[in-house]
Amino acid sequence: MDDAGHSAQRIAVRIQREDFDAAAEAAALTRGRTDVGAIVTFTGLCRDEGGALAALELEHYPGMAEEEILRVAAEAEARWSVLGGVAIHRFGKIAPGENIVLVVIASSHRAAAFEAAEFMMDYLKTRAPFWKKEHLIDGREGGWVDAKDADDEAADRWRKA
Repeated sequence: MDDAGHSAQRIAVRIQREDFDAAAEAAALTRGRTDVGAIVTFTGLCRDEGGALAALELEHYPGMAEEEILRVAAEAEARWSVLGGVAIHRFGKIAPGENIVLVVIASSHRAAAFEAAEFMMDYLKTRAPFWKKEHLIDGREGGWVDAKDADDEAADRWRKA
């Protein structure tokens, strides 16, 4: 789904093919507001995997991916004092160095902004239904990227908190 915009109560969710501008997204959250004391941004980029990767192809289930990210956003809003935010995840072929994912959280205080952003990224890595296929520099397909135990461990710590 191109440019599908969905929003939880305060955190907007978008799945899109197009690139995003992290600074513009953060600025939009503070425009005209004086209650925001902290903005935390995280941008995930495509790595070149030691020079072997030409592109990473991300696929998702339209509708399902947005709904799962909305659930994660709603949980972040329930746990922390979030004034606003945006979560953007791209799909399609993405070259090394290009943006893949963005999480921006606005809050009155830095602790809530940091924790909510980290929580969202940990759960985006494990719960959002995206699949990644590697396309290698030599023209071969490198196969589908397996989930990492470290990502599951990062998400598990929030269950204990």
